[in-house]
Formats: sequence, structure tokens, C-alpha cells
Amino acid sequence: MRFPLLKTGFIATVITALIVGCSAKNSAPVTPAPTQPLGTPLTTLPADVAVTWANMSLRITAKTLSNTPTYASRAFGYLGLGMYEATVYGIPDHQSLAGQLTDLTKLPRPEIGKVYDWSVSLNACEASLLKNLYPHAPANQLAAVDSLETALQERLTRSVATDVVARSVSFGKAIADALFEWSKTDGGYEGYKNPFPTDYKLPTGEGYWVAPTDGQVATARALHPRWGNNRTFAAANAALPIPKMPATFSRDPASDYYKMYKAVYDQKKQLTQADKEAAIWWSDDPSQTFTPPGHSYNLATIAIRTKGGTLAQAVETYARAGMAVADAFICCFKCKYTYVNERPSWYIRLNVEQYWSPFWPEPPFPGFPSGHSTQGAATATVLADLYGTVHFTDDSHVGRPSDAVRNVDFKARSFNSFWEAAEESGWSRILGGIHTQQDNEVGLNEGKKIGGSINSLVWKK
Repeated sequence: MRFPLLKTGFIATVITALIVGCSAKNSAPVTPAPTQPLGTPLTTLPADVAVTWANMSLRITAKTLSNTPTYASRAFGYLGLGMYEATVYGIPDHQSLAGQLTDLTKLPRPEIGKVYDWSVSLNACEASLLKNLYPHAPANQLAAVDSLETALQERLTRSVATDVVARSVSFGKAIADALFEWSKTDGGYEGYKNPFPTDYKLPTGEGYWVAPTDGQVATARALHPRWGNNRTFAAANAALPIPKMPATFSRDPASDYYKMYKAVYDQKKQLTQADKEAAIWWSDDPSQTFTPPGHSYNLATIAIRTKGGTLAQAVETYARAGMAVADAFICCFKCKYTYVNERPSWYIRLNVEQYWSPFWPEPPFPGFPSGHSTQGAATATVLADLYGTVHFTDDSHVGRPSDAVRNVDFKARSFNSFWEAAEESGWSRILGGIHTQQDNEVGLNEGKKIGGSINSLVWKK
């Protein structure tokens, strides 16, 4: 009897199957070696641990005396990144940013095939980083960090094996240690020690900013004039060209420069109650609140809360928002101290009304461009990339005592998008009398670029 010819590939397949079948009778099935660390994926976990630590970070920022928006922005950059790197191996389709961020060539890695509890790693990492970044915080606030770490670990580890807990804590602290060591070379290390350096001399002449004696701080000196030299998280942000200042100095009432400052003067004379509420809501006074970058970091929390995000979404959200505000302040201050452009109060007093005062006290650094606009736009850009167009309510300052001097209560504000919030944040500085429209417009434009650089990092495998 003849059989049809069979392809050699088919014969090889049959032979292989027979061999495997015979071998299976004499040995246990072979389990493939794991290629990654094990643990519950963050995509199935709630965001509460990350949100709790974000809230503690905001508390420490607000309670630390003489804190500055510059130093706070830097802290949020490392704290957000710490959350992400301590847990990223629990997000199946994401990867570490080591090798992508400026001068960060490598970070500790978990052991292949070992089980981790990523929430425990996050808890250990944030506690360690926060204490390292804020050693100057009040003792009772640092004690609160320790108490939170202990309470969360007790709750998270009730049914977790002892070896898994130890391994997870060790990994979280290793990430914190590595990031903190990296932070020491960024130019902003211990920036809280000398925020107003006496060796920096402001340029003098027409159009230059003059440090106020009646502003937000008592000292008439410049805040962190060299902050723009600091290392950015995203290398692309360091490479951004310094934007041009659209209108240049002029005393001519017909010039764009004069009209721009006169518009601020005119705006104050017609402030409505709604205008005052917007201006005060975004004032974010560092001596009373968690600073402007803290407000942005809290918007990340609001986005997570509004959209019901998972732990995976939360850690990426805080990483993006934190690094966006950190890079925004570096780029913004580089530009501020390139032009050292005057704020409305000085120009208006010399050219419009001698004893004029802004609605909101002047910050201790030059005007162009607006820091609120820059970091607000950077934050809006990363949040919109993650969540799209979202209607949300900003309750960041609800519960604060009323501003009796300006007759304003702190009421929650609602927005139809993150960008709408960024635009109001920038406009509020004009309402407050401390910025011009070109400060606002250029800041929004630059912030969008800065946030785009953070979004362009390769987050997924």
C-alpha cells in the first residue's frame, strides 16, 4: 500500500511530539523560569497609598517655614518619580525611566522571580525621600511622616509573608537612596539654606526689576537667581531656547510696553468680587499654603480622584506632574534672570501713579515670564495627556480662613478642562497686579512645551 509523501516539517513535528509525550511520563512538567519580579499588578490596586503620600508631601511643604516654590517644585519632582520607580515593575506594560532622565543612568532593580508587594515599596520609598528632602521640616512634622509610614505598613502587610515585606521595604528604600544621591548633583541640593544669596547683584537701569521692600518677604533680595542653572529631569527641557520678550522697555504711552503695564493698572480699578476670588484662589502664598507647585501636585490628586484611577495610573500621574513643575520652575527662572524684567508695581509707580500697590503682594523675583502660567501649563499638558478633557472641581484651598483684608472666602472652583484651570491660574496674576499679559502668554506657551517633553519620555515598553 502506498502512502502519500509527507513534508519533512510535518515528520519533525510528529517526532518531537512523541519525544515530549514519552518524556512527560517520566518527569514533572517543566515550569518556565520567570522573567520578571512577581507581585499583584498595580493596575488592579486602588490609588489610596499614593494619594495618602501625596497629601503628606503637601502637608510637609505647607508646614515647613520659609519654604519656596522653587525648592518645593524640585521636591515634588523627586517624590513623584520615587512613587513611579518604586512600583514600575508592578505595571506590566511600563518601564523604568533610568537611562532617559538627565544623568540618571541606572537605578536598583528588583530580583527576578521574587515576590514583591509594590504598595509596601512605595510606602518605604516616599517616607525615606520626604525626610531626606525636608530635613529642615519641624520635628513634629517629620514625626508625622514616621507615623504614617508605620501605620500604612501595618495595614498593608497583615497578610503578607515576612520575607516579602522585608524585600519590598528594602527595594523601596534603595530607590529612595539612589534618587536622593542623584538629587545632590542637580544644583538645587539644600536650596533651602541660602534662597536669597547676598553675592548676587541685580542689574540696574530702565526696565530692570527692583526687589520690593513691601512684597511677600521682608528682605529686598532676589530668590534663587541661579535656579535656572539646575539640571532638568527631561534633557529636552534644558535644550529649550529662552523665549523672546515680545515688548521691550518704553515710556511712550503709545508703545505696547506702556499699554501692557497700564492695562494692569486699569484692571485693578475694576476688580469684581469674582476677580478677587480668582486672584486669591491662585495666590498660593508659600508662607500659608503648599506653594504654587503644591497646588499643581494637588491637581494631580484631583485628577486621580475624579477619574477613579488605579495605583498604576496614580504613580505615573504624580511622576509626570512632579517632574513637569520641577522643570517648569528651572526653565522659567532661567528666563526670569536672563531678562530681570520689572514687575507692574515698579513701572506703574514711575510712569502712572506714584503710590500704586498691586492687589496681591509682589513675589521676590523678576516678572517675565509668569511662573504660575509656566508651571500651570506644564501640569495641564501632562494631565490632559493622561486623562483627556475632564470636568473637575478644585478644592485645594477649601477650609482656609477667609482673607479678611481683601474680603474673600475660599470657595471651590470648577473647570471644564485642565487647560482652563491653567489659563485662570495665569490670568489670576494679572488680576493680582503682579504680572503683565506677555508674562502670562509666554509662560503658558513655554509650559506647554515643558509638559510635552515629560509626556515624550518613553513610559511604556
